[in-house]
This record gives sequence, C-alpha cells and structure tokens, in this order.
Amino acid sequence: MLWAVVPAAGRGARMDAGQPKQYLPLGRRTVIEHALTPLLDYPELETLVVVLGPDDRSFHDMEVASHPILKTTTGGASRADSVLAGLRALREAADDDLVLVHDAARPCLRVDDLDRLIRAARRSRDGALLAVPAKDTLKRVVDGRVGATLARDDVWQAQTPQVFPVAALRQALEQGDRALITDESSAMEAAGFRPRCVEGHGDNLKVTYLDDLPLAEASLRAQGRL
Repeated sequence: MLWAVVPAAGRGARMDAGQPKQYLPLGRRTVIEHALTPLLDYPELETLVVVLGPDDRSFHDMEVASHPILKTTTGGASRADSVLAGLRALREAADDDLVLVHDAARPCLRVDDLDRLIRAARRSRDGALLAVPAKDTLKRVVDGRVGATLARDDVWQAQTPQVFPVAALRQALEQGDRALITDESSAMEAAGFRPRCVEGHGDNLKVTYLDDLPLAEASLRAQGRL
C-alpha cells in the first residue's frame, strides 16, 4: 500500500511574507492546495497526513481539508519531528508499505514524475527521491569566500516527493539527529541506505522566496493547472 505525509508546520521565516508560505495565494488557490492536488488525485494513495503547526488556524478552513483520504496531526520543532509525527499517525500502515513525503510549499509536481518515482521506489528497498542534476557551477563557501568548486557531474539537487518503506524511514528518523536532518533521504543515508535518484523536472520548485511565486505560476499554467 501507498501512504503520504506532507509536513506543513513551518512558518517560512526566510520569505518574511507575514504568513506561512504554504498559505500564500497562487492563482485562485493556495500553494499547499496545489501541492496536495496530485497526491489526493493519485488513485493508489490510501491516506495522506498533513502535519500542521500547533497554532495553525488556516488549513481547516480550506475545502481540501474535508477530502476523504486526508487527515491531520500536529508537528514538532523540526521538519524531521513533523514527518515522524505524520508517520506515527499512519497507524494502519504496514512496516513494508511505502510512504511518500512531499513539501507543502512545492506546488508544481507533475503526475508523470510521481508515477516514475513510485515505480522506482517499488524496485528498491532503499527508497527513491525526485532530483535534478545541477546545472550551475557550485561552490563550497567558507566565511563568505570560495573554499572549493564542487564537481558538478556528481551533484544533484534533491526534490520531493521522496518515497521509502514506512518502518525504515520511521526508524531512521527516530535514531537520527532530527535537528540536523534536512530531508528524509539524508536520514536514510545516515542509517546506511542508498536511495535511488529519479530525475524530475526543474520546475518542481520549492516556494522559498516571493520571487518563486511567479515561476510557480508559470509552471502551473504550462501544465494546464491554472
């Protein structure tokens, strides 16, 4: 079976938009509604857990909150804490079922990417994630100065969704340093797994700054979703 967790407890401090970035308008809907749509429409998905901040007063006012396969729970201090709370809310999930984790602020996921990702995860006990090869020259910076140039051929930029066996991801998050875990793949890597990278589209962007909103809108229009 296939399950999903969408951590949405963050406040988006880097954006300074006066509200969490997942609730910013994107066309006639919000960022999080666009992020949830391809998952809620996916026929194989059993349940999707949205993990909210303890003081969230916005999500339950949305029409999407009443979707029959959606449930909510309360998150923690870090992303990893919130994902772990979401996993614990999936009480019906078997240990070897797959769970996908997707960013609430990543609204442009394409269904064909989602299909290829899930197929790859089913073929690998180590799980899989969407990612794109780096296009720009990347620098490691120390105290504001270039410390090294990274070999671009070896560097991919991780995206979401990321898909892993339920029990393996839960254990990796429980045993890892959750304050330092930046995505689910990093937790799995620390536990000894080698997740497979599935090349996605570069427009599967994460809304982090206000400048990202028109880019996301352009992507959704190109997909016919606006």
